[in-house]
Amino acid sequence: MTELTVENLHLNYGTNPVLKGVSMQLHKGEVVTLLGPSGSGKTTLLRAVAGLEGPCAGRITIGDRVVYDGSTNKEIPVEDRNLGLVFQSYALWPHMTIFDNIAYPLKLRKVSSTEVKSRVQAVLEQLGLGHLGERYPHQLSGGQQQRVAIGRGLVYNPPVLLLDEPLSNLDAKLREEARVFLRRLIVELGLSALMVTHDQSEAMAISDRILLLNNGVIEQQGTPQEMYAAPTSLFTAEFMGSNNRLHGRITELQGEHACIQGANWKLWGKPANGLQVGQEVTAVIRVEQVKVDDHNEQNHLELPLLTSMYLGSHWEYLFRESNDDSPVLRAFGTVKPDNGLCRLSMPADQVWIFPRV
Repeated sequence: MTELTVENLHLNYGTNPVLKGVSMQLHKGEVVTLLGPSGSGKTTLLRAVAGLEGPCAGRITIGDRVVYDGSTNKEIPVEDRNLGLVFQSYALWPHMTIFDNIAYPLKLRKVSSTEVKSRVQAVLEQLGLGHLGERYPHQLSGGQQQRVAIGRGLVYNPPVLLLDEPLSNLDAKLREEARVFLRRLIVELGLSALMVTHDQSEAMAISDRILLLNNGVIEQQGTPQEMYAAPTSLFTAEFMGSNNRLHGRITELQGEHACIQGANWKLWGKPANGLQVGQEVTAVIRVEQVKVDDHNEQNHLELPLLTSMYLGSHWEYLFRESNDDSPVLRAFGTVKPDNGLCRLSMPADQVWIFPRV
Protein backbone atom coordinates (compact mmCIF):
# COMPACT_ATOMS: atom_id res chain seq x y z
CA MET A 1 0.00 0.00 0.00
CA THR A 2 1.25 3.47 -0.92
CA GLU A 3 1.01 5.99 1.93
CA LEU A 4 2.40 9.03 0.08
CA THR A 5 2.62 9.93 -3.60
CA VAL A 6 4.25 13.08 -4.99
CA GLU A 7 3.76 13.71 -8.71
CA ASN A 8 5.73 16.22 -10.80
CA LEU A 9 5.95 18.73 -7.95
CA HIS A 10 7.21 22.24 -8.70
CA LEU A 11 7.88 24.94 -6.13
CA ASN A 12 9.43 28.39 -6.50
CA TYR A 13 10.78 30.92 -4.04
CA GLY A 14 9.88 34.09 -5.89
CA THR A 15 11.40 33.63 -9.34
CA ASN A 16 13.84 30.97 -8.11
CA PRO A 17 12.74 27.39 -8.88
CA VAL A 18 13.56 25.09 -5.95
CA LEU A 19 11.70 21.91 -6.90
CA LYS A 20 11.68 21.13 -10.61
CA GLY A 21 9.28 18.27 -11.19
CA VAL A 22 9.92 15.88 -8.29
CA SER A 23 8.02 12.57 -8.21
CA MET A 24 8.27 9.92 -5.48
CA GLN A 25 6.34 7.33 -3.50
CA LEU A 26 6.44 6.16 0.11
CA HIS A 27 5.02 2.70 0.83
CA LYS A 28 3.52 1.45 4.07
CA GLY A 29 6.20 0.41 6.57
CA GLU A 30 8.98 2.02 4.51
CA VAL A 31 11.60 4.55 5.56
CA VAL A 32 12.63 6.88 2.75
CA THR A 33 15.37 9.46 3.26
CA LEU A 34 15.77 12.66 1.28
CA LEU A 35 19.52 13.16 0.99
CA GLY A 36 21.50 15.90 -0.71
CA PRO A 37 23.67 18.97 -0.25
CA SER A 38 22.40 22.29 1.08
CA GLY A 39 20.09 23.95 -1.42
CA SER A 40 19.18 20.71 -3.21
CA GLY A 41 15.49 20.97 -2.24
CA LYS A 42 15.18 18.13 0.27
CA THR A 43 13.79 20.19 3.19
CA THR A 44 11.54 22.13 0.81
CA LEU A 45 10.07 18.85 -0.46
CA LEU A 46 9.40 17.65 3.10
CA ARG A 47 7.77 20.97 4.01
CA ALA A 48 5.63 20.88 0.86
CA VAL A 49 4.36 17.41 1.84
CA ALA A 50 3.60 18.73 5.33
CA GLY A 51 1.73 21.73 3.94
CA LEU A 52 4.24 24.27 5.28
CA GLU A 53 5.28 25.36 1.78
CA GLY A 54 3.02 26.10 -1.17
CA PRO A 55 3.94 24.40 -4.47
CA CYS A 56 3.00 25.96 -7.81
CA ALA A 57 2.30 22.75 -9.74
CA GLY A 58 1.99 19.02 -9.26
CA ARG A 59 0.05 16.72 -6.97
CA ILE A 60 0.44 15.27 -3.44
CA THR A 61 -1.64 12.32 -2.26
CA ILE A 62 -1.64 10.89 1.28
CA GLY A 63 -3.21 7.44 1.26
CA ASP A 64 -6.20 7.88 -1.04
CA ARG A 65 -6.70 11.56 -0.18
CA VAL A 66 -5.39 14.32 -2.45
CA VAL A 67 -3.98 17.09 -0.23
CA TYR A 68 -2.55 19.24 -3.02
CA ASP A 69 -3.45 19.51 -6.70
CA GLY A 70 -1.99 22.36 -8.71
CA SER A 71 -4.38 21.80 -11.63
CA THR A 72 -7.45 22.50 -9.46
CA ASN A 73 -5.80 24.78 -6.86
CA LYS A 74 -6.78 22.32 -4.14
CA GLU A 75 -4.65 22.59 -0.99
CA ILE A 76 -5.46 21.00 2.36
CA PRO A 77 -3.94 22.99 5.29
CA VAL A 78 -1.21 21.47 7.42
CA GLU A 79 -3.46 20.85 10.45
CA ASP A 80 -5.82 18.71 8.37
CA ARG A 81 -3.17 16.48 6.76
CA ASN A 82 -2.81 14.35 9.91
CA LEU A 83 0.94 13.90 9.50
CA GLY A 84 3.46 13.38 12.28
CA LEU A 85 6.10 16.12 12.35
CA VAL A 86 9.48 15.97 14.10
CA PHE A 87 11.63 19.07 13.73
CA GLN A 88 15.37 19.59 14.05
CA SER A 89 14.89 21.86 17.08
CA TYR A 90 12.45 19.41 18.80
CA ALA A 91 10.11 22.40 19.49
CA LEU A 92 9.04 21.13 22.93
CA TRP A 93 6.91 23.36 25.16
CA PRO A 94 9.26 24.31 28.04
CA HIS A 95 6.41 24.99 30.51
CA MET A 96 4.74 21.59 29.90
CA THR A 97 5.73 18.25 31.38
CA ILE A 98 6.94 15.48 29.09
CA PHE A 99 3.54 13.80 29.45
CA ASP A 100 1.70 16.98 28.42
CA ASN A 101 4.06 17.63 25.49
CA ILE A 102 3.29 14.21 24.05
CA ALA A 103 -0.42 14.49 24.92
CA TYR A 104 -0.85 17.88 23.20
CA PRO A 105 -1.79 16.55 19.71
CA LEU A 106 -4.40 14.24 21.26
CA LYS A 107 -5.97 17.07 23.26
CA LEU A 108 -6.22 19.15 20.08
CA ARG A 109 -8.16 16.25 18.54
CA LYS A 110 -10.58 16.16 21.52
CA VAL A 111 -9.53 12.65 22.57
CA SER A 112 -10.97 11.59 25.94
CA SER A 113 -8.72 12.03 28.98
CA THR A 114 -8.79 8.29 29.71
CA GLU A 115 -7.55 7.45 26.20
CA VAL A 116 -4.99 10.26 26.32
CA LYS A 117 -3.49 8.83 29.50
CA SER A 118 -3.40 5.32 28.08
CA ARG A 119 -1.87 6.26 24.71
CA VAL A 120 0.71 8.69 26.11
CA GLN A 121 1.89 6.19 28.71
CA ALA A 122 2.19 3.50 26.01
CA VAL A 123 4.35 5.84 23.89
CA LEU A 124 6.50 6.76 26.89
CA GLU A 125 7.15 3.07 27.52
CA GLN A 126 8.03 2.47 23.86
CA LEU A 127 10.50 5.36 24.03
CA GLY A 128 12.11 4.14 27.25
CA LEU A 129 10.82 7.23 29.08
CA GLY A 130 8.05 5.63 31.13
CA HIS A 131 9.35 7.03 34.43
CA LEU A 132 9.99 10.58 33.15
CA GLY A 133 6.48 11.76 32.26
CA GLU A 134 6.32 14.37 35.04
CA ARG A 135 9.65 15.98 34.24
CA TYR A 136 10.12 19.08 32.08
CA PRO A 137 12.19 19.32 28.87
CA HIS A 138 15.09 21.14 30.54
CA GLN A 139 15.46 18.22 32.96
CA LEU A 140 16.14 15.78 30.10
CA SER A 141 19.24 15.12 28.02
CA GLY A 142 19.34 15.99 24.33
CA GLY A 143 18.77 12.37 23.37
CA GLN A 144 15.76 12.11 25.68
CA GLN A 145 14.28 15.36 24.32
CA GLN A 146 14.65 13.98 20.82
CA ARG A 147 12.66 10.89 21.85
CA VAL A 148 9.91 13.10 23.30
CA ALA A 149 9.66 14.99 19.99
CA ILE A 150 9.33 11.67 18.15
CA GLY A 151 6.72 10.49 20.66
CA ARG A 152 4.63 13.61 20.12
CA GLY A 153 4.79 13.00 16.38
CA LEU A 154 3.55 9.42 16.54
CA VAL A 155 1.11 9.39 19.49
CA TYR A 156 -1.95 9.94 17.25
CA ASN A 157 -0.93 7.19 14.79
CA PRO A 158 -0.33 9.34 11.69
CA PRO A 159 -0.11 7.57 8.32
CA VAL A 160 3.27 9.20 7.64
CA LEU A 161 5.94 10.47 10.02
CA LEU A 162 7.98 13.41 8.65
CA LEU A 163 11.41 13.94 10.23
CA ASP A 164 13.48 17.04 9.43
CA GLU A 165 17.11 16.26 10.42
CA PRO A 166 15.90 14.85 13.76
CA LEU A 167 19.36 13.81 14.99
CA SER A 168 21.48 16.79 13.93
CA ASN A 169 21.37 18.50 17.35
CA LEU A 170 22.99 15.51 19.05
CA ASP A 171 26.74 15.03 19.43
CA ALA A 172 28.44 12.33 17.36
CA LYS A 173 28.25 9.52 19.94
CA LEU A 174 24.60 10.18 20.83
CA ARG A 175 23.71 10.47 17.14
CA GLU A 176 25.03 6.96 16.46
CA GLU A 177 23.00 5.57 19.36
CA ALA A 178 19.89 7.53 18.39
CA ARG A 179 19.82 6.34 14.79
CA VAL A 180 19.86 2.72 16.00
CA PHE A 181 16.97 3.48 18.33
CA LEU A 182 15.06 5.41 15.65
CA ARG A 183 15.40 2.64 13.04
CA ARG A 184 14.31 -0.01 15.56
CA LEU A 185 11.31 2.07 16.69
CA ILE A 186 10.13 2.71 13.12
CA VAL A 187 10.41 -0.97 12.20
CA GLU A 188 8.76 -2.27 15.38
CA LEU A 189 5.80 0.12 15.07
CA GLY A 190 5.41 -0.44 11.33
CA LEU A 191 5.65 3.29 10.62
CA SER A 192 5.99 4.94 7.23
CA ALA A 193 8.60 7.68 7.52
CA LEU A 194 10.03 10.37 5.26
CA MET A 195 13.22 11.86 6.66
CA VAL A 196 15.54 14.67 5.62
CA THR A 197 19.25 14.50 6.35
CA HIS A 198 22.54 15.71 4.88
CA ASP A 199 24.44 12.91 6.65
CA GLN A 200 24.93 9.98 4.28
CA SER A 201 25.90 7.56 7.07
CA GLU A 202 22.66 8.37 8.86
CA ALA A 203 20.68 7.91 5.64
CA MET A 204 22.28 4.54 4.92
CA ALA A 205 21.78 3.28 8.48
CA ILE A 206 18.09 4.17 8.76
CA SER A 207 16.66 4.00 5.23
CA ASP A 208 14.99 1.33 3.15
CA ARG A 209 15.38 3.67 0.21
CA ILE A 210 17.33 6.89 -0.44
CA LEU A 211 16.32 9.72 -2.76
CA LEU A 212 19.36 11.82 -3.63
CA LEU A 213 18.36 15.34 -4.65
CA ASN A 214 20.50 17.66 -6.73
CA ASN A 215 19.44 21.17 -7.68
CA GLY A 216 15.71 20.50 -7.30
CA VAL A 217 15.50 17.12 -9.05
CA ILE A 218 16.03 13.51 -7.99
CA GLU A 219 19.49 12.53 -9.21
CA GLN A 220 19.15 8.86 -8.27
CA GLN A 221 17.11 6.70 -5.92
CA GLY A 222 17.50 3.17 -4.59
CA THR A 223 18.43 1.09 -1.59
CA PRO A 224 21.49 2.19 0.41
CA GLN A 225 23.41 -0.68 -1.19
CA GLU A 226 22.43 0.40 -4.72
CA MET A 227 23.27 4.05 -4.08
CA TYR A 228 26.71 3.21 -2.70
CA ALA A 229 27.75 0.37 -5.00
CA ALA A 230 26.07 1.31 -8.29
CA PRO A 231 26.06 5.10 -8.86
CA THR A 232 24.63 6.15 -12.21
CA SER A 233 26.13 9.66 -12.32
CA LEU A 234 29.28 11.49 -11.27
CA PHE A 235 27.25 13.48 -8.71
CA THR A 236 25.98 10.33 -6.99
CA ALA A 237 29.38 8.63 -7.07
CA GLU A 238 31.08 11.62 -5.45
CA PHE A 239 28.34 12.41 -2.92
CA MET A 240 28.19 8.90 -1.51
CA GLY A 241 31.24 7.67 0.36
CA SER A 242 34.83 8.88 0.55
CA ASN A 243 36.40 8.96 -2.89
CA ASN A 244 39.39 9.47 -5.13
CA ARG A 245 38.91 11.43 -8.32
CA LEU A 246 41.06 11.16 -11.47
CA HIS A 247 40.81 13.17 -14.69
CA GLY A 248 41.87 11.70 -18.00
CA ARG A 249 40.89 10.65 -21.52
CA ILE A 250 39.47 7.36 -22.78
CA THR A 251 42.02 5.60 -25.00
CA GLU A 252 40.37 2.21 -25.45
CA LEU A 253 37.01 0.47 -25.05
CA GLN A 254 36.98 -3.29 -24.48
CA GLY A 255 33.75 -5.07 -23.59
CA GLU A 256 32.28 -3.54 -20.42
CA HIS A 257 35.50 -1.70 -19.55
CA ALA A 258 37.38 1.36 -20.72
CA CYS A 259 40.98 2.49 -20.36
CA ILE A 260 41.43 6.00 -19.00
CA GLN A 261 44.83 7.67 -19.38
CA GLY A 262 46.41 10.73 -17.78
CA ALA A 263 49.78 12.41 -18.23
CA ASN A 264 51.85 9.47 -16.97
CA TRP A 265 49.36 6.83 -15.84
CA LYS A 266 46.48 4.67 -17.07
CA LEU A 267 43.75 2.59 -15.48
CA TRP A 268 40.88 0.35 -16.55
CA GLY A 269 37.39 1.00 -15.24
CA LYS A 270 33.64 0.71 -15.87
CA PRO A 271 32.38 3.51 -18.14
CA ALA A 272 28.95 5.10 -18.05
CA ASN A 273 26.76 4.46 -21.08
CA GLY A 274 27.63 6.34 -24.26
CA LEU A 275 31.28 7.17 -23.57
CA GLN A 276 33.63 7.13 -26.57
CA VAL A 277 37.36 6.88 -27.26
CA GLY A 278 39.01 10.30 -26.99
CA GLN A 279 36.40 11.68 -24.58
CA GLU A 280 37.50 13.65 -21.50
CA VAL A 281 36.28 11.82 -18.42
CA THR A 282 36.46 11.63 -14.63
CA ALA A 283 37.07 8.37 -12.81
CA VAL A 284 35.90 7.84 -9.22
CA ILE A 285 37.00 5.08 -6.85
CA ARG A 286 36.11 4.63 -3.19
CA VAL A 287 39.07 5.17 -0.86
CA GLU A 288 38.56 1.75 0.78
CA GLN A 289 38.86 0.02 -2.62
CA VAL A 290 42.46 1.19 -3.10
CA LYS A 291 44.87 -1.48 -1.84
CA VAL A 292 48.50 -0.64 -1.03
CA ASP A 293 51.21 -3.04 -2.28
CA ASP A 294 48.69 -5.68 -3.39
CA HIS A 295 50.35 -7.51 -6.29
CA ASN A 296 47.34 -9.72 -7.10
CA GLU A 297 45.50 -6.93 -8.92
CA GLN A 298 46.86 -5.94 -12.36
CA ASN A 299 45.00 -2.60 -12.46
CA HIS A 300 47.33 -0.28 -10.56
CA LEU A 301 49.30 2.96 -10.30
CA GLU A 302 52.71 3.52 -8.72
CA LEU A 303 53.01 6.68 -6.64
CA PRO A 304 55.24 7.84 -3.79
CA LEU A 305 53.85 8.26 -0.29
CA LEU A 306 53.29 11.93 0.51
CA THR A 307 52.10 11.59 4.10
CA SER A 308 50.19 9.31 6.45
CA MET A 309 47.82 9.95 9.38
CA TYR A 310 46.90 7.64 12.24
CA LEU A 311 43.13 7.74 12.88
CA GLY A 312 42.77 5.11 15.59
CA SER A 313 40.94 2.36 13.73
CA HIS A 314 43.18 2.72 10.67
CA TRP A 315 45.86 4.70 8.88
CA GLU A 316 45.05 7.07 6.04
CA TYR A 317 47.69 7.48 3.33
CA LEU A 318 48.10 10.24 0.77
CA PHE A 319 50.04 9.61 -2.44
CA ARG A 320 51.20 12.05 -5.11
CA GLU A 321 53.98 12.61 -7.62
CA SER A 322 55.90 15.87 -7.43
CA ASN A 323 54.42 16.69 -10.84
CA ASP A 324 51.38 18.95 -10.37
CA ASP A 325 49.51 17.10 -13.15
CA SER A 326 49.78 13.74 -11.40
CA PRO A 327 46.80 12.32 -9.47
CA VAL A 328 46.39 12.57 -5.71
CA LEU A 329 45.17 9.30 -4.22
CA ARG A 330 44.08 8.33 -0.71
CA ALA A 331 43.98 4.85 0.75
CA PHE A 332 43.33 3.17 4.10
CA GLY A 333 45.48 0.58 5.86
CA THR A 334 46.27 -1.00 9.20
CA VAL A 335 50.01 -0.26 9.34
CA LYS A 336 52.19 2.71 8.58
CA PRO A 337 53.72 2.18 5.11
CA ASP A 338 57.35 2.73 4.26
CA ASN A 339 58.30 5.93 2.50
CA GLY A 340 58.98 5.65 -1.21
CA LEU A 341 57.17 4.30 -4.24
CA CYS A 342 54.01 2.28 -3.51
CA ARG A 343 51.85 0.12 -5.74
CA LEU A 344 48.19 1.22 -5.53
CA SER A 345 45.89 -1.51 -6.82
CA MET A 346 42.20 -1.10 -7.54
CA PRO A 347 39.61 -3.47 -9.12
CA ALA A 348 38.53 -2.33 -12.57
CA ASP A 349 34.87 -2.91 -11.65
CA GLN A 350 35.23 -0.39 -8.80
CA VAL A 351 36.69 2.39 -10.96
CA TRP A 352 33.62 4.24 -12.29
CA ILE A 353 34.13 6.47 -15.33
CA PHE A 354 31.78 9.37 -16.13
CA PRO A 355 31.80 12.28 -18.61
CA ARG A 356 33.96 15.10 -17.30
CA VAL A 357 31.90 18.01 -15.98
